[in-house]
Amino acid sequence: MADTPTAKAVETADGKQPKSVRVVLLALMIAMMLAMLDNMIIGTAMPTIVGELGGLEHLSWVVTAYTLATAAATPLWGKIGDMYGRKGSFMTSIVIFLIGSALSGMAQNMGQLIGFRAVQGLGAGGLMVGVMAIIGDLIPPRERGKYQGMMAGVMALAMIGGPLVGGTITDHWGWRWAFYINLPLGAVALVAISAVLHLPKKRSDARIDYLGAALLTIGITAIVLVTTWGGTEYAWTSARIMELTGIGLAALVGFVFWQTKAAEPVVPLHIFRSRNFTLMSVIGFITGFVMFGATLFLPLYQQAVQGASATNSGLLLLPMLGAMLVTSMVAGRITTNTGRYKVFPIVGGALMTLGLFLLSLMDTDTSRFTSGVYMAVVGLGMGCLMQITMLVAQNSVEMKDMGVASSSTTLFRTLGSSFGVAIMGALFNHRVQNVMAEKAGALGAKVTEQSAQLDAASLAKLPEAAREAYQHAVSSGTHGAFLLGAAVAVLALVAAVFVKEVPLKGAGPKTDGDPAAGAGDGAAAKTQAVEAV
Repeated sequence: MADTPTAKAVETADGKQPKSVRVVLLALMIAMMLAMLDNMIIGTAMPTIVGELGGLEHLSWVVTAYTLATAAATPLWGKIGDMYGRKGSFMTSIVIFLIGSALSGMAQNMGQLIGFRAVQGLGAGGLMVGVMAIIGDLIPPRERGKYQGMMAGVMALAMIGGPLVGGTITDHWGWRWAFYINLPLGAVALVAISAVLHLPKKRSDARIDYLGAALLTIGITAIVLVTTWGGTEYAWTSARIMELTGIGLAALVGFVFWQTKAAEPVVPLHIFRSRNFTLMSVIGFITGFVMFGATLFLPLYQQAVQGASATNSGLLLLPMLGAMLVTSMVAGRITTNTGRYKVFPIVGGALMTLGLFLLSLMDTDTSRFTSGVYMAVVGLGMGCLMQITMLVAQNSVEMKDMGVASSSTTLFRTLGSSFGVAIMGALFNHRVQNVMAEKAGALGAKVTEQSAQLDAASLAKLPEAAREAYQHAVSSGTHGAFLLGAAVAVLALVAAVFVKEVPLKGAGPKTDGDPAAGAGDGAAAKTQAVEAV
């Protein structure tokens, strides 16, 4: 049972957030950045890591172990927070993440690094969920829109700055500091949260649903491995992929069945009775599918076809991420002022579909300015969707299910990104290899037989004819990948049409004509929100 909170409102009389709440929000944004920045930094440092530790054949597992652990742990952290208290579970996830970071920095061989990355991923699974759920506790949904821009800004900063920071750290301090850099940032977040965040303590007599957790973990692990290995490590029709697919489906079917029987289910199925929550899960999956596919293939296109430098690969995404940031801030402010939000998923789905279709039109003659405009259209669409999905999902459940709602929405977006990278990647690779074989004959087939994605050094060594053929092949590959993305994005638009605009809990701004406007629900929601002391 939760203790009865003796809470103050999260806003002062003049409508401003008190200093203590701003400190908590800053700490939450630092934790969110830790989770998002890590893979971006490590990607840049990987060549140096392999050069020192060896184990090139296990290179992919450095990322896969982290991704698997994060995906599997995400729903568990949400449920633990609901049952035993948000603050304790969130701080525990930060500590586990920092322990994994420290151990990864001290790894002496590739096997140790992979294991320690899994530990780091277990903690990372609780970071994003904890941030979303704590904001859900502190800020009424109506007021939560103000913080969308902040979260979108952190995401954009991580995507743009990650490769730059990773390269700088690796060149000047060594690759181990790519992990050690997490320690001071995490310590700041821990101290701030410990000192100023005071949430009601919870105590539950129910036991964690271990069987449900095990089934869900097996199902998610199998799915992520299928999307990671399919078409790369193993053929899509190979026995290993078929086995993993069967195991994953069986585990997930068993999980759904068990959740109807468990006393305290990991993911209460009743939350999916809300039409809005289910639709937001679908939209979140599609957004993850599109976004991570775009961030994978856009830099590749600009480097291979437009001759951009790989060193500043994060900056190549600036038109998309900048548009996403601005739109998210505007959408958040409008949602806070009006309480209306249905228009944003609809507009976002339409813009995302249009932008991806425009990206599919790029060829070897497309200028950087034109591709930048196309990216901006995609960014405008994603900015309307990224945080609105979490806001509406949280508004669709009771406070006691805030954690599982946040974790489920995050999990669907994570799974969407796995499927997006795998399916769009398979289509891209197939098209590149076919075009190279057509335009460069046996040489083209030999060039891309190992991988359809060539780095700058390999590309520079190719004969002129082979290089031109590769540029046409990449252009053709991105055409197919983005056209598929546009078709999938249509589903997000269709889902958005069926969203029901349920009033957001929490007060909007008062009007001069009606001093009581915004009272009632808002006063109750603010009374429930707990201010740090």
